[in-house]
Amino acid sequence: MFENRIKFPAVTVALVLVALLYVFWDQTREPPQLVDAGRFTNLQNNPVKLSTTVDWVVTQIPSFCEQASDRSEKAQASCVEYAQTRTSTCRRGVYDRFPSVVASEAVFRDVSITLINCLVQAP
Repeated sequence: MFENRIKFPAVTVALVLVALLYVFWDQTREPPQLVDAGRFTNLQNNPVKLSTTVDWVVTQIPSFCEQASDRSEKAQASCVEYAQTRTSTCRRGVYDRFPSVVASEAVFRDVSITLINCLVQAP
């Protein structure tokens, strides 16, 4: 009379397939090109996206921590760990505060200083 049937989890299967497709697609994309400090010269003639600037500053965290710490490995590791936990918060603050294109040395300087102050603890 009443049959106990297990429903096929179609929604779950679909979500898993979409996730797998995304992972496969992400693996086949070309990695982003590394940016060096020279990219930020002559910004008036060759402006940079704010996201590129922020990404570059974030990659400099170990160097900033080395300069800000007392030179001990423990202090530097602690600084880097602190900065990594603050990265998304600091990025959000910069994206809300600055224009989407960095077209002058003054804006580049302000973005860099704002991020460094947010990411790196003073000793």
